[in-house]
Amino acid sequence: MTVEVELALTVGGLYAAGLYMVLRRSIVKLVIGLALLGHAANLLIFTMGGLVRGQPPLMHPWDTRLWGRFADPVPEALILTAIVIGFGVQAFAIVLIKRIYLDMGTEDLRELQSTDITP
Repeated sequence: MTVEVELALTVGGLYAAGLYMVLRRSIVKLVIGLALLGHAANLLIFTMGGLVRGQPPLMHPWDTRLWGRFADPVPEALILTAIVIGFGVQAFAIVLIKRIYLDMGTEDLRELQSTDITP
């Protein structure tokens, strides 16, 4: 089995696990599911960018274009940016979950449909 097929199966598994977690009643599982979906999207972008081993995207000063197979740096830059943004969103979501739990006393989504805070 090639590396691309293994990565495609991994992406599919991550999407399935993320979707399963998003459909749960717990808000903590919702955030974990969103993180899994984000990681699956990053891995999908990485896979679609093409996997080339040992070929850096470098050119000699006298070359006008790249010859042969080379690593594309654009998907890697997009993924790095997405990882940093994803960690920031996850940290913010964790703080919100903690605050919701302290105020409401539960993290069940069905019990959180009311906007009234009971002391």
